[in-house]
Amino acid sequence: MQRSTEELFADADRQLTICNACRYCEGYCAVFPALELRTHFESGDISYLANLCHDCRGCYQACMYTPPHEFGVNLPALLSDVRAETYSRYAFPRSLAGAFNRGPLALAIATILASAIVGLVLWLSGQGDGIFDRHQGPGAFYDVVPYVGMVVPALLISAWGLAVVAIGTMRFWRSAGGSWQDLVRPAHWRTALDEAAKLRWLHGGGGDCFVPDAERPSPWRRRFHHFVFYGFLLSFLATVSAAVAENLLHQKPPYAVISVPVILGIIGGTGLMIGCLGLVAVRRSPKESTDALGVSFLLILFLVSLSGMVLLVLRDTKVMGTMLLLHLILVFALYLTAPYGRFVHAAYRLMALVKSASER
Repeated sequence: MQRSTEELFADADRQLTICNACRYCEGYCAVFPALELRTHFESGDISYLANLCHDCRGCYQACMYTPPHEFGVNLPALLSDVRAETYSRYAFPRSLAGAFNRGPLALAIATILASAIVGLVLWLSGQGDGIFDRHQGPGAFYDVVPYVGMVVPALLISAWGLAVVAIGTMRFWRSAGGSWQDLVRPAHWRTALDEAAKLRWLHGGGGDCFVPDAERPSPWRRRFHHFVFYGFLLSFLATVSAAVAENLLHQKPPYAVISVPVILGIIGGTGLMIGCLGLVAVRRSPKESTDALGVSFLLILFLVSLSGMVLLVLRDTKVMGTMLLLHLILVFALYLTAPYGRFVHAAYRLMALVKSASER
């Protein structure tokens, strides 16, 4: 049974107070030094600590107060639940976040909306009749969906998503007690970006992460995170390079297999699929903490990558039009749900690392 926000934060205050008194895990990660700087915990403090936590689960393995002890301390599961709560609490507008933060239901809603957007584009362009025809050569994609129909909706949805993430991030920063002086100091950003790029705090106090049912730490959860992060980065660079090729070099897609956009897309998409499947495989047991948002985000990210790879293989066949529309629908669904789900944890965690660097 899901707890209310008040019950969740009351339990967080109780468990964090116990940890602050014990301090056995103070060298494990950045959470515990930040924890020890506080004698009481407001909601913003708890949200900050939750997003600073990388869920390595090392403290759970070391803790002497975990269930069935009467204290019932399970800090990784607790902070995971708090992180999920912050996605809707800091979102803009919060009422819209409530519609999108329901895991599989969010994907269904977003897919319907994305399908409606693509359908409207096809209706306005009058190109729906050529979906099942073979289209080859430069500009083949635009024989199915016009350039404006691809770019304009993507730009509008992306701009909205970036604005939502920016507003939520600033709300999180203020709630955590961050100052503008700390936010603009380069040294804090250098430390935070270095820790984020290396996933320093997924080493579990010097070793590695504990995955469910494992007695020893394993590097695979950290590695799967790297696959997702750098796969996403390479896929983004593939999109940027394609935009440069089209708008500056006047080369229309689809591009040759031996080209910068396609090579980056293949490597990035493969990394995303490996990382998404891996993170689902090592996700926390439902008995400890529900993470429907996390699983849903990994699912849509995997499907976007898979559909892009299938489109690449079948782009010279009559199936290309169908796969292109499916890929666009999934991309738009990802863009619609990302600002209200697990995607924003990257921004919140980076800000938590900046805050941690300023405190240290």
